Amino acid sequence: MNHEIVNPVPVKHKYFTPGVFIILLIALNGLVFLMGRFFFGLGSVTNLNNQYPWGLWIGVDVAAGVALAAGGFTTAALGHVMHREEYDAVVRPALLTAMLGYTFVAMGVFVDIGRWYFIWHPLIMWNGSSALFEVGICVMIYMTVLYIEFLPVVAERFIGKVKLPGFLSGLNKIVDKVLRLIDSGLSKTMFIFIIAGVVLSTLHQSSLGTLMVIAGPKMHPLWQTPILPLLFLISAISVGFPMVIFESLLASRSLGLKPEMHLLSKLGSMIAPLLGVYLAFKLGDMFIRETFVYLKEVNTASVMFTIELLFGVIIPLRMFLSQKVLKSPVLLFTASALVVFGVLLNRINNFVVAYTPPYSTKSYFPSFGEFSVTIGFVAMLVLAYRFIVLNFPVISLPGKQTAQPTKYTIKGVEK
Repeated sequence: MNHEIVNPVPVKHKYFTPGVFIILLIALNGLVFLMGRFFFGLGSVTNLNNQYPWGLWIGVDVAAGVALAAGGFTTAALGHVMHREEYDAVVRPALLTAMLGYTFVAMGVFVDIGRWYFIWHPLIMWNGSSALFEVGICVMIYMTVLYIEFLPVVAERFIGKVKLPGFLSGLNKIVDKVLRLIDSGLSKTMFIFIIAGVVLSTLHQSSLGTLMVIAGPKMHPLWQTPILPLLFLISAISVGFPMVIFESLLASRSLGLKPEMHLLSKLGSMIAPLLGVYLAFKLGDMFIRETFVYLKEVNTASVMFTIELLFGVIIPLRMFLSQKVLKSPVLLFTASALVVFGVLLNRINNFVVAYTPPYSTKSYFPSFGEFSVTIGFVAMLVLAYRFIVLNFPVISLPGKQTAQPTKYTIKGVEK
């Protein structure tokens, strides 16, 4: 089957705009509180204590961040493992989003742990019986895999264009040869990293749910279930394509590009079945355990659970079944944003709302500093994404000519 040739190129657009300056201020505000955390400790900028050792940073920066970066492995599986070449145009942006997402997830863990200077311990102090160890080691390996998968983009950008200044100019040929060697080597072995990335993602996405299963009665029954690892995995898969659509439409609007609706609509048509599977497991588990009785009580838990299910699953599920929604950039963006919101709220509910320590004397609510750091991380991610797409061949523009994308083989099929 013939497919439209995609030509990833750096986007020609100015970096600084009024919106970018606002985002930059938000990022700087987060950095100020981040410095306070490292200089004066967690207690200086957070409401965390011995009763509530984790909060917003784990619920959003780590747990939600890992889930929302799932677009990387879902599009890699779709485009490279299932050989759906027509989706190649969205693979690189999804890869970039995942790479940056996992980078800031790692930063979130680094910031949250009390003794941040011991973050290297899991690399040499293995504990095979620990779910947290499995999550940590998988995230570290997968983040490395994502950076390796992005290397061909860097090589494509600089091959034949290396111009080091001054006395470094003598290294131009050597650097160019290294880039060509990397590009050639990865063209033959990339399938290993793609498959490894998909496998690693399924492992740690589900293991995040295992962490909360271990919490036992400390969690509210509406979320505490033995199938929580499965629900975490299915929800991560379900949010993969919506996150790609969400990011693509935002980037198109910000950079003045035409939305790739011919691809995004096709992606949108795949989301409803995934949300349907998740909803079936969610409701089935609730009725089997008879936890629906807790919805009769009007309290924080019941309200948050209802919002999560209604606005994060049921409404977007119905929207993605509509051809009108799939063909409209605004409606498609809205439906995708609702799914992203639903998964974000689900992770907050599991790690913050549902969790109650047995000896707590007061409830936990994030401080202004915690909100500032989290929003600052998001701002820094946006700034990094914008810089990279303006300087590297990530986004495909019809009719633009550039170097041919790296070829590789999976099961003998050349791409």
